[in-house]
Amino acid sequence: MSLLHVARRSPLLAATYRRLASTSSAPTTTSSDTASAAPRKPAAQASTPQSSCPPETLLKGLNYLKGQAPVLSLADDQYPDWLWTVLTPKEYPDDGPGGKAERVRRKKERQQAIKDRNFMSTQ
Repeated sequence: MSLLHVARRSPLLAATYRRLASTSSAPTTTSSDTASAAPRKPAAQASTPQSSCPPETLLKGLNYLKGQAPVLSLADDQYPDWLWTVLTPKEYPDDGPGGKAERVRRKKERQQAIKDRNFMSTQ
Protein backbone atom coordinates (compact mmCIF):
# COMPACT_ATOMS: atom_id res chain seq x y z
CA MET A 1 0.00 0.00 0.00
CA SER A 2 1.49 3.31 -1.04
CA LEU A 3 1.44 6.66 0.71
CA LEU A 4 -0.90 8.06 -1.96
CA HIS A 5 -3.45 5.36 -1.31
CA VAL A 6 -3.37 5.92 2.47
CA ALA A 7 -3.61 9.69 2.05
CA ARG A 8 -6.65 9.36 -0.21
CA ARG A 9 -8.33 6.86 2.07
CA SER A 10 -8.65 9.10 5.13
CA PRO A 11 -11.23 11.58 3.66
CA LEU A 12 -13.32 8.63 2.54
CA LEU A 13 -13.33 7.21 6.05
CA ALA A 14 -14.12 10.63 7.50
CA ALA A 15 -17.08 10.94 5.12
CA THR A 16 -18.29 7.49 6.18
CA TYR A 17 -18.07 8.42 9.85
CA ARG A 18 -19.94 11.67 9.18
CA ARG A 19 -22.68 9.81 7.33
CA LEU A 20 -23.02 7.26 10.15
CA ALA A 21 -23.12 10.05 12.73
CA SER A 22 -25.81 11.90 10.79
CA THR A 23 -28.04 8.82 10.65
CA SER A 24 -27.83 8.20 14.40
CA SER A 25 -30.88 8.90 16.58
CA ALA A 26 -29.29 11.82 18.44
CA PRO A 27 -28.84 14.74 16.05
CA THR A 28 -25.83 16.90 16.77
CA THR A 29 -25.26 20.36 15.36
CA THR A 30 -21.80 21.77 14.79
CA SER A 31 -20.73 25.19 13.63
CA SER A 32 -19.88 23.82 10.17
CA ASP A 33 -23.38 22.30 9.85
CA THR A 34 -25.06 25.59 10.70
CA ALA A 35 -22.81 27.47 8.28
CA SER A 36 -23.69 25.12 5.43
CA ALA A 37 -27.40 25.32 6.27
CA ALA A 38 -27.46 29.10 5.87
CA PRO A 39 -29.26 30.23 2.73
CA ARG A 40 -26.97 31.31 -0.06
CA LYS A 41 -27.54 33.96 -2.68
CA PRO A 42 -27.71 32.75 -6.26
CA ALA A 43 -24.74 33.74 -8.39
CA ALA A 44 -26.90 36.05 -10.52
CA GLN A 45 -27.90 38.13 -7.49
CA ALA A 46 -24.46 38.14 -5.89
CA SER A 47 -22.89 40.26 -8.61
CA THR A 48 -23.69 41.73 -11.96
CA PRO A 49 -22.42 39.73 -14.94
CA GLN A 50 -19.09 40.91 -16.23
CA SER A 51 -17.50 39.41 -19.29
CA SER A 52 -13.76 39.08 -19.63
CA CYS A 53 -13.57 41.31 -22.70
CA PRO A 54 -15.16 44.63 -23.65
CA PRO A 55 -17.79 44.82 -26.42
CA GLU A 56 -16.62 44.74 -30.05
CA THR A 57 -13.46 42.75 -29.21
CA LEU A 58 -12.27 40.38 -31.92
CA LEU A 59 -12.59 36.79 -30.64
CA LYS A 60 -9.83 34.81 -32.32
CA GLY A 61 -10.29 31.13 -32.98
CA LEU A 62 -14.10 31.19 -33.09
CA ASN A 63 -14.35 31.90 -36.81
CA TYR A 64 -12.91 28.80 -38.46
CA LEU A 65 -14.81 28.97 -41.78
CA LYS A 66 -13.34 30.78 -44.77
CA GLY A 67 -15.12 33.83 -46.12
CA GLN A 68 -17.07 34.57 -42.93
CA ALA A 69 -17.14 37.85 -41.03
CA PRO A 70 -14.94 38.02 -37.90
CA VAL A 71 -16.64 37.16 -34.60
CA LEU A 72 -16.92 40.14 -32.26
CA SER A 73 -17.97 40.12 -28.61
CA LEU A 74 -21.26 41.69 -27.59
CA ALA A 75 -22.25 43.82 -24.62
CA ASP A 76 -23.08 41.90 -21.42
CA ASP A 77 -26.79 42.65 -21.60
CA GLN A 78 -27.08 41.09 -25.07
CA TYR A 79 -26.10 37.62 -23.83
CA PRO A 80 -28.74 35.31 -22.25
CA ASP A 81 -28.97 35.24 -18.44
CA TRP A 82 -28.18 31.51 -18.17
CA LEU A 83 -24.74 32.10 -19.70
CA TRP A 84 -23.44 33.70 -16.51
CA THR A 85 -24.40 30.69 -14.38
CA VAL A 86 -23.02 27.90 -16.58
CA LEU A 87 -19.81 27.45 -14.58
CA THR A 88 -21.39 27.45 -11.11
CA PRO A 89 -21.44 23.96 -9.57
CA LYS A 90 -24.80 22.27 -9.07
CA GLU A 91 -26.03 22.20 -5.51
CA TYR A 92 -28.46 19.46 -4.59
CA PRO A 93 -30.70 19.85 -1.53
CA ASP A 94 -29.92 17.45 1.28
CA ASP A 95 -32.95 15.18 1.17
CA GLY A 96 -31.76 12.51 3.57
CA PRO A 97 -30.26 9.07 3.06
CA GLY A 98 -30.82 7.61 -0.39
CA GLY A 99 -31.65 11.01 -1.87
CA LYS A 100 -30.28 12.70 -4.96
CA ALA A 101 -27.49 14.53 -3.11
CA GLU A 102 -26.18 11.34 -1.52
CA ARG A 103 -26.32 9.42 -4.82
CA VAL A 104 -24.36 12.14 -6.62
CA ARG A 105 -21.76 12.27 -3.81
CA ARG A 106 -21.38 8.48 -3.74
CA LYS A 107 -20.99 8.34 -7.52
CA LYS A 108 -18.17 10.89 -7.34
CA GLU A 109 -16.51 8.85 -4.58
CA ARG A 110 -16.76 5.64 -6.64
CA GLN A 111 -15.34 7.34 -9.73
CA GLN A 112 -12.44 8.77 -7.71
CA ALA A 113 -11.74 5.33 -6.19
CA ILE A 114 -11.62 3.80 -9.69
CA LYS A 115 -9.23 6.54 -10.85
CA ASP A 116 -7.00 5.93 -7.82
CA ARG A 117 -7.02 2.17 -8.43
CA ASN A 118 -6.15 2.63 -12.09
CA PHE A 119 -3.37 5.07 -11.23
CA MET A 120 -1.89 2.70 -8.67
CA SER A 121 -1.97 -0.23 -11.11
CA THR A 122 0.25 1.73 -13.53
CA GLN A 123 2.93 2.34 -10.89
